[in-house]
Amino acid sequence: MSLNSSVDIKNEFMRSKIGITGIFILLTLIVVSIFTIITIPSETFQDWNNPEKWVSYPKTSVPNWINMFMFEKIPEHKILEPENITDRHDGIFVTSQQFRFNYEFNDFPSDFMYKFNLEYIGSPLVEINVIRPDGLMLELLQTSLPHTKELTVYEQRIFSSDSLIRKNLTMQSQLYEFEINKLNSTDLIFSNKIEREVLNGDYVFMINVYDLESQNKFLDSQLIIGGKAFGAMGTDELRRDLAIGLLWGTPLALFIGISVSIGSVVVGLVYGVYSGYKGKKTDEVMMRFNDVIYALPALPFLIILAVTISNSIFLMIGFLMIFSWVGIAKVSRSMSLQIKTRQYVEAAKIMGQKDSKIIFRHIIPQMLPYVFASVAISVPAAITTEAGLSFLGLGDPSFPTWGQILHDANTYGAAAQGFWWWIIPPGLLIAVTGLAFVFIGNALDTIVNPKLKR
Repeated sequence: MSLNSSVDIKNEFMRSKIGITGIFILLTLIVVSIFTIITIPSETFQDWNNPEKWVSYPKTSVPNWINMFMFEKIPEHKILEPENITDRHDGIFVTSQQFRFNYEFNDFPSDFMYKFNLEYIGSPLVEINVIRPDGLMLELLQTSLPHTKELTVYEQRIFSSDSLIRKNLTMQSQLYEFEINKLNSTDLIFSNKIEREVLNGDYVFMINVYDLESQNKFLDSQLIIGGKAFGAMGTDELRRDLAIGLLWGTPLALFIGISVSIGSVVVGLVYGVYSGYKGKKTDEVMMRFNDVIYALPALPFLIILAVTISNSIFLMIGFLMIFSWVGIAKVSRSMSLQIKTRQYVEAAKIMGQKDSKIIFRHIIPQMLPYVFASVAISVPAAITTEAGLSFLGLGDPSFPTWGQILHDANTYGAAAQGFWWWIIPPGLLIAVTGLAFVFIGNALDTIVNPKLKR
């Protein structure tokens, strides 16, 4: 069967279930990439290796959706913003915040932390109280901030392990009907008055700032309730949200795979077609050079180049292109040897057209179906090679690629500790992305080579 137009190719492709499946997966990956670029701030991507960025997140926590399959719910890590901020002046200036949340888990939180940025003058008093679901109000902390005569922005983190919080709770021990000496501050706040069991319901943390001299202003504040589950994909040893890493890895994988594939196919196509068209000594010399590059072991060279020159992701793309075009050049040369003997090519020569015009106008257009198939089939190799190099620790650590996530998982012993959410998702994404292009490439290859239809 001969395919004389792009319409024929399209119609044949639309009949291929494998090809349609590959297109569907690819479109899904493209939508995810666009969603990631639009919705997730670029600062999050740039701060992937900045520990300060992730200090509020839990360490190696499971995904939140695990609780859908658990009889006893695992405490979820909560990062809360204040519901309201009010100001009043009754002889003194008072600035108040409230954090309200529902706690419905079968175990106590691991801890809690309140962090804030406050703009003030003087020496304000910070007071923290909590109202429990049973109506009991516990006084947690009263502390004065450093005195200043100038407008100052002050940042502080108050942890549940603070000795003053423990002391204040001990002074309120008469509110409990059991011995509290062996319980930490977090357990006391979230436990039943009668026995040491989790008290579920609505909690309200109230923060009041008092000052005699002037009104204070909260610039930023958060209440963090520590848990063992967080986000859609959990966190890693460095407290990073793996969902963000996996999402950013999607456009990066497509960029790496498609860039290397298109670059190597274009170089190999032009090189092979020119070699086959010119023939004789030119063909001999070019093919011998092709054989030399083909004989070089790609992976050891890529490792040496990454170690000695740079592990930049852009240099890696260039290196992958250098070692990926030779096979395409050989096939292109063989096809060029056949096409150049056709009558329209001979007629173009007789009319005195330049070699470059004949190559780009009469030969290469006849090879476009093969080009498209080669581009699709070459993408998985580029993605898996980058993932392999990153897994070996030779990738660019500043980019959250799927291979880099697997490298970090291997470094911190995720497999040995059973942190499956750190290993399986990036591995599956690499496989699914590669599978999409393999499906598309095989469907196109079947159209280009009708013998494969059998």
